Amino acid sequence: MSIWTRISEALSALTRGEPLTNVFETLRTPPERSVGFTIAVIALGAKMAKADGLVTRDEVTAFREVFMIPRSEEQAAAQVFDLARQDVAGFEDYARKIARMFRDDTPVLCDLMEGLFHIALADGKYHPNEDVFLERVAQIFGLSDIRFKQLRARFVRDAAPDPYSVLGVEPKDSLADIRVVWRSLVRESHPDMMIARGVPEEAVRMAEKRMVDINRAWEEIQELHS
Repeated sequence: MSIWTRISEALSALTRGEPLTNVFETLRTPPERSVGFTIAVIALGAKMAKADGLVTRDEVTAFREVFMIPRSEEQAAAQVFDLARQDVAGFEDYARKIARMFRDDTPVLCDLMEGLFHIALADGKYHPNEDVFLERVAQIFGLSDIRFKQLRARFVRDAAPDPYSVLGVEPKDSLADIRVVWRSLVRESHPDMMIARGVPEEAVRMAEKRMVDINRAWEEIQELHS
């Protein structure tokens, strides 16, 4: 059974008038956990699309880059997106439900934030309202300010990204301490680790870019300390 078939089944509750936010409550454990992750990215992405006032073709394409949506399942994905956009519940309500669904699992919440950053930057611009939106979501998720800045440094590149921000460390930190952080980030980004924590396989490939950014930042820091 594909993830999109399971999503369609989860959405059956919506046809009975159950709010989308309530669907999150039933998707906390595998294999439903990966369904919950997918719905969370699409639903919050739909709310974020309202932040800059429009949904562009690039943003729709970005969803396809995060999730490999079969043509036969496009309707299910579109249904989640449309329901989220039309739902009177605010994005903060969604974020709180999702935070409870993945409570005490910071890596998964960071994976989810990555998907949202990817969608936000799909049109080549980072709107100030998107920044406010994502920062607030990160706060509700319980992510530290350092974590949020670490994610933003990797995606929002008005200039060359600061390698210390990419790793979430400070220039004053010792190289040995930075190495520990780098190794931890590499471990978190391993495909097996991501699948184990309930991230759908379609989203794991995003970690390839993350790994490139992490390793590049580590190499730059090593050069600065040499």
